[in-house]
Amino acid sequence: MPPGVAFSTIILIVLVSIITVRNVSSLHFREAPKFYNSPNCPSIAPPLSAAAADTLSNICFNSEEAVHVAMTLDAAYLRGSLAAVLSVLQHSSCPENIVFHFAASSVADTAVLSRTISRSFPYLQFRMYPFDVSAAAGLISTSIRAALDCPLNYARNYLADLLPACIRKVVYLDSDLVLVDDIAKLAATPLPNGAVLAAPEYCNANFTTYFTPTFWSSPSLSLTFANRKPCYFNTGVMVIDLQRWRAGDYTTKIVEWMELQKRMRIYELGSLPPFLLVFAGNIAPVDHRWNQHGLGGDNFRGLCRDLHPGPVSLLHWSGKGKPWARLDSNRPCPLDALWAPYDLLRTSFFLES
Repeated sequence: MPPGVAFSTIILIVLVSIITVRNVSSLHFREAPKFYNSPNCPSIAPPLSAAAADTLSNICFNSEEAVHVAMTLDAAYLRGSLAAVLSVLQHSSCPENIVFHFAASSVADTAVLSRTISRSFPYLQFRMYPFDVSAAAGLISTSIRAALDCPLNYARNYLADLLPACIRKVVYLDSDLVLVDDIAKLAATPLPNGAVLAAPEYCNANFTTYFTPTFWSSPSLSLTFANRKPCYFNTGVMVIDLQRWRAGDYTTKIVEWMELQKRMRIYELGSLPPFLLVFAGNIAPVDHRWNQHGLGGDNFRGLCRDLHPGPVSLLHWSGKGKPWARLDSNRPCPLDALWAPYDLLRTSFFLES
């Protein structure tokens, strides 16, 4: 990307951040109830208060016993993020042992975002991490949907650099989902044979469609998946071994594919394909119940969809349609009613009463 284009992209990001932070200030969210550990939970001492949790020493203390959850945080998806956090805590047997790590744009007003989180979850253990959006902005090429081009979508590429070295394992979650099961079960997913990440795989999907004819017609590029059995997986729900990620320098590997994409178009779909190029065929399996994805419909129309067959532990509104937007427009899909109980936004009725 020419320097002038990259600079204009960053300026646009700053302007959007200013506007959306003003919008956040006009929103009012309810305080969630406090959730307590069950008697058989391992103790994490000293207790991590919301005020002290932002310090590195508290984040790292007993990090092996804690469940670490990473998410991105921005004004546009803040309502979804709060619902996701509530769902995680509500269905956890050891909610006081969960530590959240929020990556937010370096040009966003993180104080406003942090204050909003603290007001809705006064006892939440969390830490904010400013993500330098310029690191990704110059590598992003336009995709099939504008929302996929947001630089914060690429923060997951840099989690191993953003989070403290003491954090060895993390569950990454998108902001457009809710859990209806204990996240500790997902966090306990084994990563055998040196696997760096685990996620539900969908091997019935046509894997070739995630890359362009230019990619498949290149003898050298098409050999990328030689000796692998690659399957599609959704990067909105992942269990990541950060120690192995750091040791293998996987951020650099992903960035190298993004740099190639700037020179020759080898894929169309945002931040997903570089993950597929690096990891597909080499990830640890996770039961499909942990990512009932696609509830937001496709990337163009966002039409209603049904659940996939089988049990459900996590509902994921990936795709164009988001439940809060459809509910606000009085055009909800049937499954949006499953998201609504976790919505902390104060309606005009609550404000007037």
